[in-house]
Amino acid sequence: MSNRQTETDVILIGAGVMSATLGTLLKELAPDWNITVFEKLQDAGEESSNEWNNAGTGHAALCELNYTDEKPDGSVDISKAVKINEQFQLSRQFWAYLVNSNLIRNPQDFIMSLPHLSYVHGEQNVQFLKNRFEALSNNPLFQGMEFSDDPEKLMKWIPLMLKDRTLNEPIAATKIDSGTDVNFGALTRMLFDHLKSNNVDINYRHSVNDIQRTSDGSWKLKVKNLDSGTVERHTAKFVFIGAGGGSLHLLQKSGIPEGKHIGGFPVSGLFMACNNPDIVEQHHAKVYGKAKVGAPPMSVPHLDTRYIDNKKSLLFGPFAGFSPKFLKTGSLLDLGTSVKPDNLITMLASGAKNIPLTKYLIQQVMLSKEQRMEELREFIPNAKSEDWDLVVAGQRVQVIKDTEDGGKGTLQFGTEMITDADGSIAALLGASPGASTAVHVMLEVIKKCFPQHMEEWQPKIKEMIPSYGVSLAENPELFHEIHAATTQALGLDEDSPKEDNTSDIETRELERV
Repeated sequence: MSNRQTETDVILIGAGVMSATLGTLLKELAPDWNITVFEKLQDAGEESSNEWNNAGTGHAALCELNYTDEKPDGSVDISKAVKINEQFQLSRQFWAYLVNSNLIRNPQDFIMSLPHLSYVHGEQNVQFLKNRFEALSNNPLFQGMEFSDDPEKLMKWIPLMLKDRTLNEPIAATKIDSGTDVNFGALTRMLFDHLKSNNVDINYRHSVNDIQRTSDGSWKLKVKNLDSGTVERHTAKFVFIGAGGGSLHLLQKSGIPEGKHIGGFPVSGLFMACNNPDIVEQHHAKVYGKAKVGAPPMSVPHLDTRYIDNKKSLLFGPFAGFSPKFLKTGSLLDLGTSVKPDNLITMLASGAKNIPLTKYLIQQVMLSKEQRMEELREFIPNAKSEDWDLVVAGQRVQVIKDTEDGGKGTLQFGTEMITDADGSIAALLGASPGASTAVHVMLEVIKKCFPQHMEEWQPKIKEMIPSYGVSLAENPELFHEIHAATTQALGLDEDSPKEDNTSDIETRELERV
């Protein structure tokens, strides 16, 4: 037993992008506050935030078809897409503020300009995409989006996908150049470097084993130093649980009533990564398709250009998998130990409701490499097995809770924030769009947990995030002004000439099409 005991203002559990964002915001708003971070692994951004554990899409709903629902009359509901795009704009503004203030440098190390495309085939899907395009085009956030069902045009946009393709049904795509590829691992490490230089006490290889409320309303944590094996006690007025899949267990240990009747369902992800540089060079975009009937929203297939360690990569996926672990580095007992008397009925109800999902996950786990290659060939017809390797991505824990709409045991696809009544503890659960909307989510944490400071902090928040509290969709001039400023600050070259992927071979292919 160690006799190390500390008292601090804020404790952040988990060194991922969420804690990095909240810590950085609080350091700007309350520079005198003492902040302590505990991370089980040996570095920041090693779990869900790691660049190989997520798709790196700056989720702005530019290409993700599951954010735009088709109504029975064929019209398209774009409200969720607008909401997510607005939230991503907050992230862009905050990152631009950090760059302009020299708090972080070299934005090209974590964000790159990259076209976002939606791609569909089949008459019904082409009509849906056209309706979606028309609905989005009227909104300033999506200006610049193009639609085409002309194979010749599509060959210029996505030559690797059109090459050797037999066109026996209609195809179409939308393209918008204001999309991004974000390396959330690099961003997380940058933010923690910044926090460390501002006297934030960051403790790696420290696992939080218990959280208890004290008589004065603060929180006492039992923390194990994994290198020495000693157990330490740390007390804070405010605790943020941003431990990815590990958040649910810690929320349960806190004992707050808001954490009752909540469960988690782990889903793992796999990607195919291209190891042939000649093929990587033929694709320059993130291209999202439509999930198959019966497949969950997180399984939307996409072919992504990625920039990792300043090297261009090509990934396809995700293929869903199942593991009872809640973290990639977690325990096989995670799912079982998350079932408690208060959430047992919720979990059982969810199991009964989600038999098709369970069946889908089992089918995905059983896929051979060649079967995965067949799915890839729907995007790249001439894909060869030897050019692609399997990469295991991160674990995602989908929230299960009782809702008015869905009833008992409803599986939630999204990000959930749980706070107690007095705002002294907050936990973040769930998955995508997660990291892309970290700034929005952490501003919500601040608003809910520190209401007594909001009036005092408002001017600083507006300095960092000029559109805070304002709808950019309803203020086109402000949107264009802010978008231009963040584009410049982050070094995004949306207006520069794009890579032309059309080689002589593809030109001949065009003629054949």
